[in-house]
Amino acid sequence: MFCGQCGKEVTPGARFCAECGAPLDQPSTTSYSSVLGENTSQREGPRHPVSAAPEPSNAGLSDEEAPTGPLGSEQETGTQPPVGGAGTDTGLPRNLAALLSYVLGWLTGLVFYFIEKDSFVRFHAMQSILVFGGITGIYVIVSILFPLGLWRIWGIVHVFTSLLSLLSVILWVLLMVKAYQGERYKLPYIGDLAEQYAEKR
Repeated sequence: MFCGQCGKEVTPGARFCAECGAPLDQPSTTSYSSVLGENTSQREGPRHPVSAAPEPSNAGLSDEEAPTGPLGSEQETGTQPPVGGAGTDTGLPRNLAALLSYVLGWLTGLVFYFIEKDSFVRFHAMQSILVFGGITGIYVIVSILFPLGLWRIWGIVHVFTSLLSLLSVILWVLLMVKAYQGERYKLPYIGDLAEQYAEKR
């Protein structure tokens, strides 16, 4: 038999444990291993089961409001469309490419007309060529005719060229604004002609 206090084996018939002095009035049939296990469990204290973290609940949320990724984070599905590409050959937004075709008049109009395949950009590029190319042509004609006798009406020529310069500035600003706003703004007669050329490849 074993001592119920310390677990040591005692002599049969003994009334006290020789190791710890505990009384042995009621013989203990508890095995040493069971007593040792109880003492160990008493020293360690009660064990509490570890509960798992509760799963986030989506009750009451619509399909659009419910989180789509782990822990409520959004999962990206697919790639977002590139900002500013818009299918132009230069990689610029259509409205910006159309605006740039007016920046240097017919020069930038030629550049964008030949490198772009987008009809919207090509339309504004051709309109830039026709408008500002025509204004440039008028200046060239005046400069050629001036030494041949046009100087005699210098006052009229000066007023004409001044009004033409003012008109070119107004058209330059107006057409750039309309192009940047994404409008297919057509000038009378010239716009229809530019649209015809824009569809050609």
